[in-house]
Amino acid sequence: MTATATPPATAPSASAGDLRREIRAETTRNMLRALGTSVLTFALTLVAVIVLWAGVLWVFGVSPYIAKGPADVWAWLVTDPEAAAHREEVGGNLAVTLGHAAIGFVAGLVAALAGAIAFQLSKGVEHALMPIAMLLRSVPLVALAPVIIMIFGRDLWTVAVMGGIVVLFPALVSIAFGLKSASPQMHDVVAVYGGGNWTALRKVALPSSSPAFFAAVRISVPGAITGALLAEWLAVGSGIGGVIGSYIAQAQFNALWASVVAVTAVSLVLYNLVQIVENVVLARMGMHPEKRA
Repeated sequence: MTATATPPATAPSASAGDLRREIRAETTRNMLRALGTSVLTFALTLVAVIVLWAGVLWVFGVSPYIAKGPADVWAWLVTDPEAAAHREEVGGNLAVTLGHAAIGFVAGLVAALAGAIAFQLSKGVEHALMPIAMLLRSVPLVALAPVIIMIFGRDLWTVAVMGGIVVLFPALVSIAFGLKSASPQMHDVVAVYGGGNWTALRKVALPSSSPAFFAAVRISVPGAITGALLAEWLAVGSGIGGVIGSYIAQAQFNALWASVVAVTAVSLVLYNLVQIVENVVLARMGMHPEKRA
């Protein structure tokens, strides 16, 4: 009898290897596409801000003694004979403000993540606290500042509380709704295999909430800087928020505008860096950030 020919044993593995290579190549293309889009958006944002800044001063005809344009700030920080001292002054105040912003950012984001997880694990906690979070999100921080200062004093506790409040409530609402974005079918699969609420949270809810988490982080970056500036202005008196008032009183408008430009530029850079990381990570996870709503 003639033996029946059999297909090569390596064909399935070769096909699987080709498929894995195609998936990796497509993932890499998505990551590079997301990175390029993010960098281009960042560059266009910087150009738009500079054009808008110069255009507003030109349209409204603000006195050059008070209003300083991009060329004035550049000259004061770079080409002026005392530019090194100017950069040291602005950089020192900016470093203090960024330190305060980091305290509020970490405190608020950790509290928001813990609260959102508590909401996901306990419907009773969610029903009791979510309306309060939605309400407090709309209360201006200036209205709460006197009470916060009276309770915590004029030190880093106040910075953490005021900066944390700015970050906490928007991030809490965003992450809480993101944790609910997982499909019920995935929760059913976890339940069928004997997993509880905590397993469903780790395996299903947290990965599916990645876009909401990154959105919360992105929004929280400028929010934390705003909270730090407000805390410095009203409470601790250091950093850029603390010296703005003295610059105005002493008519140091170059220092005032340079400080505002510095903190605004850092806010834009940090915001767009988070967005770049977000787009690359989500593209790596196959969520195609450039196509999401």
